[in-house]
Amino acid sequence: MLTCTRRRFAQTFSTLLVAPAAWAAGREIAADVVIIGGSTGGVAAALAALRMGRRVVLTEETAWIGGQLTSQGVPPDEHPWIENFGCTRAYRAYREAVRQHYRDHFPLTTAARANRQLNPGGGSVSRISHEPKVSLAVLEAMLAPYVTAGRLALLTSHRPVGADIQGDRVRAVTVESTLTGRRRTLSGPYFIDASEYGDLLPLTRTEYVTGFESRKETGEMHAPETAQPQNHQSFTVCFAMGYDAGRDHTIEKPEKYAFWRDYVPEMTPKWSGKLLDWSYSSPATLEPRKLGFDPTADASVGGLLNLWIYRRIVRAENYEPGFAKGGVTLVNWPQNDYWLGNLYGGTPAEDALHLEGGRELSRCLLYWMQTEAPRADGGAGWPGLHLCPEIMGTEDGLAMYPYVRESRRILAEVTVTEEHVGTEARMKATGLARDEVTAKRFDDTVGVGSYRIDLHPSSGGDNYIDVSSLPFQVPLGAVIPRRVENLLAACKNLGVTHITNGCYRLHPVEWNIGESAGALAAHCVERKLTPKQVRNGEKLLREFQASLTAQGVELEWPRVRPR
Repeated sequence: MLTCTRRRFAQTFSTLLVAPAAWAAGREIAADVVIIGGSTGGVAAALAALRMGRRVVLTEETAWIGGQLTSQGVPPDEHPWIENFGCTRAYRAYREAVRQHYRDHFPLTTAARANRQLNPGGGSVSRISHEPKVSLAVLEAMLAPYVTAGRLALLTSHRPVGADIQGDRVRAVTVESTLTGRRRTLSGPYFIDASEYGDLLPLTRTEYVTGFESRKETGEMHAPETAQPQNHQSFTVCFAMGYDAGRDHTIEKPEKYAFWRDYVPEMTPKWSGKLLDWSYSSPATLEPRKLGFDPTADASVGGLLNLWIYRRIVRAENYEPGFAKGGVTLVNWPQNDYWLGNLYGGTPAEDALHLEGGRELSRCLLYWMQTEAPRADGGAGWPGLHLCPEIMGTEDGLAMYPYVRESRRILAEVTVTEEHVGTEARMKATGLARDEVTAKRFDDTVGVGSYRIDLHPSSGGDNYIDVSSLPFQVPLGAVIPRRVENLLAACKNLGVTHITNGCYRLHPVEWNIGESAGALAAHCVERKLTPKQVRNGEKLLREFQASLTAQGVELEWPRVRPR
């Protein structure tokens, strides 16, 4: 059964079932492509399959589709060339639709409205930081025509609970409403796992890996000598936070506050001090690094990064005077990364305990900022800080779902390792200088991405692993399991390692993974082929790649510098 804590994420502010009447009436739904998980990659997979004329069922455990863009509350992390190249046409259309949504529905200033590269929240982490609900509105609008046409059944507040397997094929998946307990059987020739934890993999007996692989398995320079399957990246329960000067919004003191206030992480290499502090371990150097915080400032604080504007999603200055009473920031910081346990892989009670632990840590961080956090003026605390339930779509103001950095990962036809994409590892493998080296070129490329190998502290006690990577490709073999014939990966569950997951997990990359997986499933249905036939046949592969290119999926990088 779904644990009480996880059920709360799924039930909060649930939407109605959106599905064609003929599909919604029965307990069985058949489609060409069944997608389990409405993550960023899941939505992209659905759009691709629908665009290619297929009938699709898309399920989502929470009330909101979009995953890290919406229910997890994570403004897009993107590479520096995103405005010009390095993403799919559909992802660029999504980004522009976000900006247009603000122009159409918000009282922007003349300057903000005229800015072609409008950054709604003005957050320094992203060129398009914005409210999760805006992404939700855009994604729902992108899917809406297909619902009206009767080609998409969208089942929110549904989770997978079982699967019917015959040999190396999945015949059907059973999903259950987290609101009513009603079950439906979803069947079709192709299934896509786009869930945040890779939930479909154990249900379908698809071989997968978790945690940290050993150096013997992957050959990676930053891998441990022995495998650590329970060593996962930390997760974060994000929250939106506003500020009312002169008001006291201090929450009730959380039960575990004393523990978290005094908690000093035990990490290798050593952490900088207490977790609840304006200092932390620099990801790149692991040296202590100071951060600033001032909710009244629209700039740095004493030359330090101002966390208030780092992931800000509402910037009052972008609106006509008097419209927005103040800014809102999204709290996804080192101080609320949770690594005392994992979200999956233990007993249901253990998993629920750690999920609630992540929620409690975020509440404690807010209380610390309201009451004890040191200010630049020598005082302590900002009692005017407050949660924003209206932004997150939840009663308590915390995100509907945790920000999941690491999923179960398929044992794939191709596994991307550090030696394929890491700058130092590639230099060592090729003998080329930094300004000459490139990531491995995959002949079966189905997309591109770029981000540093950015691993947050882990449940096994590892501090940040943050190293330079090269602009990379997404190999088709990474979305295809070695054995199961009609299941594809569409998000963080593709064939990457614990290390390379650190650069494949970001928004535009996950979108590209999902879009290519959805296109592959649709292509195989139309041509009556299997994914392995497409990948392993020279002519068939080129035909599929040409189809992707025609749909606006970039397969190659121009010459750019590593990150």
